[in-house]
Amino acid sequence: MMKAMILSAGYGKRLNPLTLTCPKPLLKIGNETLLSNTIKFLEKFGIKQIVINVHYLSEQIIEYVNKKKFNSSITIVKEKENILDTGGGVLNAIQYFSNKPFLIINPDTIWNSKHIKELELLKENFASNEKCKCSMLVIDKTKSFDKNFKGDFNLKNRLIDRNKENDLEFIYTGLQIIKPEVFNDLEKGSFSINKVWDQLIKKNELYGLESNIDFLHISTLDIYEALIKKKII
Repeated sequence: MMKAMILSAGYGKRLNPLTLTCPKPLLKIGNETLLSNTIKFLEKFGIKQIVINVHYLSEQIIEYVNKKKFNSSITIVKEKENILDTGGGVLNAIQYFSNKPFLIINPDTIWNSKHIKELELLKENFASNEKCKCSMLVIDKTKSFDKNFKGDFNLKNRLIDRNKENDLEFIYTGLQIIKPEVFNDLEKGSFSINKVWDQLIKKNELYGLESNIDFLHISTLDIYEALIKKKII
């Protein structure tokens, strides 16, 4: 069973003032935090080993994980001096994945049991395609609760592209399976995972699967408050 990494180092500035004192992954939706909801989702899928990178208000996340005693084995990787962004954060923790494909997930999407089947299909498609270096779960932007998303990619014949001459119709949901080798030629430091994706797109090595589940993502304070009122979880 593959391992998973939860990206949890960000500042969450668009959710100020809440995130001035609480890291975004520890914001609550119903009875769960965004982080606990994500961990339990991974555990339902069968993930037993999880890496979490932390930076902003990191001690709160570390204390929370230690107190909760989740069923999975969790390793915390602390970005001490500088935040490393999404790509740099993964590269900084790459040694924990033993040169085997692993899952990367964002905790600010509200994952539920319906996503399990889609993750299973994502994994099957990834394993059956030798050319695939990374496969991501994407969704039509019209299915997003937050209507401000303009789209990240297009998807055709399972291949991801983002030719800006075309209208970008799909949003990245925050879930991908990736091979560690795609980071081999990159230097450690702060950089976005978009740098990796752009390289893969040029080589036709970035694939996608379309989700059919409404996209609920904690993007801004207004969206967060609206989702709480709807009692999503």
